[in-house]
Amino acid sequence: MANRLGHSLTVTSFGESHGPMVGVVIDGFPAGFQIDEAAVQAALDRRRPGQSDLSSSRNESDRFEVLSGIFEGLTTGAPIAIVVPNKDQKSADYDALKTIYRPGHADQVYAEKYGHRDHRGGGRSSARVTAAWVAAGDIARQYLHKAHAVTIQSVVSKVGTLGVGNVFELDWTEAENNPLRCPDAQTAVSMGDLIRQTAESGDSLGGIISTRIRNCPAGLGEPLFDKLNADLAKAMFSINAVKGLEFGSGFAGTERKGSENNDEAGSGRNNDGGITGGISNGRDIIFNTAFKPVSSIAAEQMAFTIVGDIVPLQIKGRHDPCVLPRAVPIIEAMSALVLADHLLLNLKYKK
Repeated sequence: MANRLGHSLTVTSFGESHGPMVGVVIDGFPAGFQIDEAAVQAALDRRRPGQSDLSSSRNESDRFEVLSGIFEGLTTGAPIAIVVPNKDQKSADYDALKTIYRPGHADQVYAEKYGHRDHRGGGRSSARVTAAWVAAGDIARQYLHKAHAVTIQSVVSKVGTLGVGNVFELDWTEAENNPLRCPDAQTAVSMGDLIRQTAESGDSLGGIISTRIRNCPAGLGEPLFDKLNADLAKAMFSINAVKGLEFGSGFAGTERKGSENNDEAGSGRNNDGGITGGISNGRDIIFNTAFKPVSSIAAEQMAFTIVGDIVPLQIKGRHDPCVLPRAVPIIEAMSALVLADHLLLNLKYKK
């Protein structure tokens, strides 16, 4: 099973949704760097469940623990091992799923690949494992910000059919002041109402998270197989429920002529989204990540059993009716890990 991300800075992920903990091992991080552990905890708090009535009621405090690699607040150069204990599992909620494959989940394909699966909350394929990714990502974010002044922010720009127009032209400073993490307060209220209405009917919603990375130096990424946008895409598609990604003008660019879409000198355009030919060009890196509706819904669905029968299923348990608000810090974390990795990788090319 592939559980590692990165080239020079690698992150190895471990743990399951209903196991004792989830965790990461970060290798290749520079020694002597001051880590703000309170900031790491704040990042985890932004991802944790139970933040509002728009998220799962699973009550995890997500208090992380550092097992190695940080001494007296400074990184030692050794692998940084971090765990986030699971405290509020209710495995009995999943007893009925031992012999049933949930529609939209990895249950069936996981069983076909490995021949054995942990049915409790999806086990290894659960989004619960991303808690530790957020901790690792904030360590990378601190390095990017302190050493290179790079900033990363993601916002919810669309839920279902409700979206924010020209999102990259808006001021994003207010996004953290509402539970949706949407940069437009009025749209955030409408989004919240839509999520609640949908949840009451036993259903779920997807949407789009927009990301902007500022002050990224030019020259990150490789021209062929390790393009910066390719590695960012790999990281984003590693996040549960991600179904699409576009940089810069994205799919809209296919409707334009080259003269309209090229970032012509002096035009001020950023249709490349800050990455040209797989290498950062010094402009803001901008991209949109599309999330499908949450697969675990209360409404009745038809599902396959492990012996191939088709039976009605109503999924019990505590699930997000819309994952986007809690996915914002995950997108930011994975972006930080990829950028920090490429900054460190670049050291071998320049004096």
